[in-house]
Amino acid sequence: RGTVTAFSPFDARADAEALRKAMKGMGTDEETILKILTSRNNAQRQEIASAFKTLFGRDLVDDLKSELTGKFETLMVSLMRPTYIFDAHALKHAIKGAGTNEKVLTEILASRTPAEVRNIKQVYLQEYEANLEDKITAETSGYFQRLLVVLLQANRDPDGRVDDGLVEQDAQVLFRAGELKWGTDEEKFITILGTRSVSHLRRVFDKYMTISGFQIEETIDRETSGDLEKLLLAVVKCIRSVPAYFAETLYYSMKGAGTDDDTLIRVMVSRSEIDLLDIRQEFRKNFAKSLHQMIQKDTSGDYRKALLLLCGGDDE
Repeated sequence: RGTVTAFSPFDARADAEALRKAMKGMGTDEETILKILTSRNNAQRQEIASAFKTLFGRDLVDDLKSELTGKFETLMVSLMRPTYIFDAHALKHAIKGAGTNEKVLTEILASRTPAEVRNIKQVYLQEYEANLEDKITAETSGYFQRLLVVLLQANRDPDGRVDDGLVEQDAQVLFRAGELKWGTDEEKFITILGTRSVSHLRRVFDKYMTISGFQIEETIDRETSGDLEKLLLAVVKCIRSVPAYFAETLYYSMKGAGTDDDTLIRVMVSRSEIDLLDIRQEFRKNFAKSLHQMIQKDTSGDYRKALLLLCGGDDE
């Protein structure tokens, strides 16, 4: 359900030559660069980079960095990162230096499948010779840290037959840990939301509504705060629907004054080959305008052109 698929007929050498020509000599032909890089999938972009090095003895990413600037440069360089390195790189930057970017940790770890999380951990170790979990625990604390660690174990129950008895039990445990209790038993929320299967949790949320009269999101909103609240809500939203979660993330990255370009680029690049078509549908349904229209209104120049090509169409 991605907007970017394998380009055919594909010729890595021809693309490499076109890119070199676009960046050689005076001035840069941004149009050619953005057209090629947004219409090839990630595996093809890696082949182009390798052909580029073979033909010219130059590094394509270094050339892009020296020829382009600003948000457009960030977007093009992001497209060139191998898929699995993309998330590892984003996480590394979220925990590097002064201050931690909790938003990035939340978005990536709440939305990726257990298999993807295992992949990210492995790549992180290969690329940065460091253990991702150690790095994250060093930079976070409290229940927020504990839920991140649970998600990093990537041991969510696989989807299978749902046991009604356990659904009822989990819903009651959450009700007692939140609404019925003075103070909140965060640990119960962390264990249940971090380890049960997706289909089981969807049933738990319905049952919870029946028992308590509240959506689980309302309870989390009332009973928790700060980074833990944001992470719990992100997990719940992703259990309900990953595309809806990303549609909302994209909407808020552009709503109001100023644009959160880092989030906009991260989501557009990371979901372009996975479920951006579904995200577009959810966007249209939930925000009464299309993703295409909002990008059009909120961005400009080559950056806008490239984002619109990744978006892949308007949903009137």
